[in-house]
Amino acid sequence: MGKGDPKKPRGKMSSYAFFVQTCREEHKKKHPDASVNFSEFSKKCSERWKTMSAKEKGKFEDMAKADKARYEREMKTYIPPKGETKKKFKDPNAPKRPPSAFFLFCSEYRPKIKGEHPGLSIG
Repeated sequence: MGKGDPKKPRGKMSSYAFFVQTCREEHKKKHPDASVNFSEFSKKCSERWKTMSAKEKGKFEDMAKADKARYEREMKTYIPPKGETKKKFKDPNAPKRPPSAFFLFCSEYRPKIKGEHPGLSIG
């Protein structure tokens, strides 16, 4: 996975992502030694998010707007690295690879099957 540019700005977070982050911090404060079952934790967070009022969600939406502004500001100054070198073109005079066993099998049996089933289209 090491193909990413380390200088590229971190992506923008959604309001829900900020909410989950605060839920995780609250859970760590209450239960510092407990291990977290990710699926259960996600279900509980999503239920809490669904039951929250728009006023309560507003705090997280403001955080998301600020993070989006930060991301756009950093992306303006970010210069992506140059693309990779061009792909080598295939030599037209190079010898062809020998056919695989499956290809030989198919070329042997294809006429028989076409004769038995003329309406059937084969690859």
